[in-house]
Amino acid sequence: MNSPSTARMSSKGQVVIPEEIRKRLGLTAGVQFVVVGDADVVILKRLDAPDLAEFENLIREARRQARSAGMKRSDIREAISRVRGRS
Repeated sequence: MNSPSTARMSSKGQVVIPEEIRKRLGLTAGVQFVVVGDADVVILKRLDAPDLAEFENLIREARRQARSAGMKRSDIREAISRVRGRS
């Protein structure tokens, strides 16, 4: 970890991440973060979309778990319809 930097919050609640940190972490405009605050600590965690291989692994695992739970495609379609308010 490099030496700490300081930042100031604007009246709109915006904080600028110092340039050295942005460069080191490869942060560019439009990057999204999860923000967690507790007591006097604020944590920013960059959100990265899973790459295609990771996504395929997630889908494969979800399908495996659905099969082991005895779910059918029709069960999933019905659940989606209920959530979308089309039941």
